[in-house]
Formats: sequence, structure tokens, C-alpha cells
Amino acid sequence: VRLSAKLFAHVNVAVYKASGGRLMNKGPANKPICLVTITGRKTGKKRDIPLMHVPHGEQKILVASLGGISKNPVWYYNLKATPDIRITADGITRTYRAREVSPDEKASLWPVIVDAYPPYDEYQARTDRDIPVFVCDPMD
Repeated sequence: VRLSAKLFAHVNVAVYKASGGRLMNKGPANKPICLVTITGRKTGKKRDIPLMHVPHGEQKILVASLGGISKNPVWYYNLKATPDIRITADGITRTYRAREVSPDEKASLWPVIVDAYPPYDEYQARTDRDIPVFVCDPMD
């Protein structure tokens, strides 16, 4: 399963980029995805990953749910190590600084997140870990 998910992500990124974001720009339940350009904490290489996001004014919210499995996605650790990222959404690329929200801020944002994609509630219920949430503030 992991290999097929990785392969799909590579195809998703290639098609998204080649089409200028017109194709493969929706995730589960037809929700918008963005491309996040992130720096690998071990390799230092830039990587593009397709992620669902929740637009929140000028900010973007990223949820490290990984479907509610017991561990954080790899991108979580990369984002913690290097919070300056690029996000391409709706054909627009901007630079952002991501920050993991506090438990209180997560509690206030959670209704917004679940309203955008209701299965996030199921994912949180499915795991013992507190699913991390990042708010990404535009830097440009």
C-alpha cells in the first residue's frame, strides 16, 4: 500500500505541475489539494508533496492526519525542521512559514477544519496521537 501511495503522489505532483494545477487538484471527497514544497530534514532536498489544505483567510491550514494512523507523516518532521515552505494552490505559488498550533488554537480551529473535511474527526478518533495542525502564514 505504501509504495502505491508514494507512486500516486509522484504522478499527482507531475500531472498537477504539467497542467498548471487544472488536473489532479482534488483529493478525497473532491476537496482541494495544494502542492507543498518542503525541505527534507535529512537530505536537504526540496520535495513537492500533494496535501489537502484548508484555506483560512490568507493562511493555509495543513493537517498531519495520515488517515488517523498511529504515527505522524514524514512531512510533519520535515516541516518541523524547516518551516519555510512554498504552497501552490489555485494556480498561485506563495511562500509561507508554517507553525504547529497549540492545543488551545487547535481546539478553536478544529470546527473549521472538520467543516472543510468531516472525516478529520474520524481520523482523530481512530488514533491515540493528537493529530498535529499547522497554520501557514504568507511571507510575501
